[in-house]
Amino acid sequence: MTDALLITPGEGEPTGRRELLLHADLHNHTRFSDGLGRPEDAFASMRAAGLDVAALTDHAYGRTEPDKTIDDEGWRRLGKLADAADEPGAFVALRGFEWSSITLGHMNVWGGDRWVEPLVTDAAMPVFHEWLAAGDELVGFNHPGREPGRFGLFRYDHRLADRLVSLEMFNRDEDYLFEGVDGAVSPLVACLDAGWRVGLAGVTDEHREGWGFHEGLGRTGLWAPSRTREGVRTAMLRRRMFATRERGLRVDARLNGVPMGGHVQYKSGTSVFALDFAAPVEWLGHPLRLQVLQRGEPVPAVVAEFDFAVAAGTLYFSTPLEDGEWVVLRVTDPARPADPRAERLPGYRSAGHAVAYLSPFFISPGG
Repeated sequence: MTDALLITPGEGEPTGRRELLLHADLHNHTRFSDGLGRPEDAFASMRAAGLDVAALTDHAYGRTEPDKTIDDEGWRRLGKLADAADEPGAFVALRGFEWSSITLGHMNVWGGDRWVEPLVTDAAMPVFHEWLAAGDELVGFNHPGREPGRFGLFRYDHRLADRLVSLEMFNRDEDYLFEGVDGAVSPLVACLDAGWRVGLAGVTDEHREGWGFHEGLGRTGLWAPSRTREGVRTAMLRRRMFATRERGLRVDARLNGVPMGGHVQYKSGTSVFALDFAAPVEWLGHPLRLQVLQRGEPVPAVVAEFDFAVAAGTLYFSTPLEDGEWVVLRVTDPARPADPRAERLPGYRSAGHAVAYLSPFFISPGG
C-alpha cells in the first residue's frame, strides 16, 4: 500500500480525445413491460433529474413471461417517445429492449429498429447471436451472473466483438463484481477471459416511477464527442465509460498515454497510470483508494493499491503489472462498509465500498 501519488493541480481537460462527460442511465422499464410508471413520463423525469442520456429498455420475455413483455405496439410507441424526447446537443433519448431469458441471462440492445423475444430452450443464446449478427445494434450484458446460465458461459462470437460494448458492474445498488463467486468466478473475470472487450456500466434498472431521482443507484459516465445519439454510440463503441453509484463524479484514466477502454502495447516496467478524478465539493479531501485489478479466481487479483485524497488535478502512479490481457481500475471508499460478499476475499474487505469501476485497458505485448 502506498499513498505516494503526484498530484498536479488545475489539470481540467478530460484525458484522451476532446470529449464531453455525459451522465447516462441506459437501463429502465415502464408499463410497456413490467415497470410501474407511464412510459410517457419517463424521459422527462430522467432529464429533470440531470441526466444527459437516458434509455428505455423494456423487457422482451415473449412466451416465457407474457404479462411482462413488450409487444410490437409497445415497441413502436417507445420509438416515438424516444424520438420526441431526443434533443441533439441537450438531451439524448434512446429506445432499446432487454432480451430476457429466465435461464441464460438478460441483455440490453440499443439503437436498432427491431426487437426479438428469446426462445424457451438453451439454444436461445446462439440463435440470439445470429439475430444480432444481422444488424448493427449495440449490446450489453445485464446484471451478469444473476441467472444460472451466464449467457451460455459468456459464449464468445467474433461477429459481435465490436458491438457487444458493456458489462453492468452496478445494477440498482448492487456491486456485481461479487455475483455468484461462491460457485464460479466473478462475472468480470468470466466475461473478459472469454474474449469480450467490454466497457463497464452502472444502471438503475428502474421499475418504479421517479426515473433518475432515486439515490444510490448505478449510472454510467460516458466520454463522448457530442451530446447526440451518434456521440453516445461512438463513446460506447470506444468503451469510453465508467460505472458508479455516485452522482456528479468525473472519472477517466490513461495507461502509458492510452485512454481507458483502449488497447495498450505493454512491456514490463513501463506502466504509468494517470487518474482524472473529480467530485462535488463535499468530497474534497475525502480519502479514497485506487485498486489495480487483473485476472484472478474467484475475483480479480488486486495487484496494486494506492490511497489518495480527492483534490482537483490528475494523479499519476506507476506499478508493475502481471502478465495478462486486461487491467481494471476500481475506486473505493475504505470508510464505508464493503459488500458483505467481500468478507472473506483478500484485498476487498479492507478496501470498503466501491465508488467506481473504470472500463478496462486491453493489453497486448509491446516491444
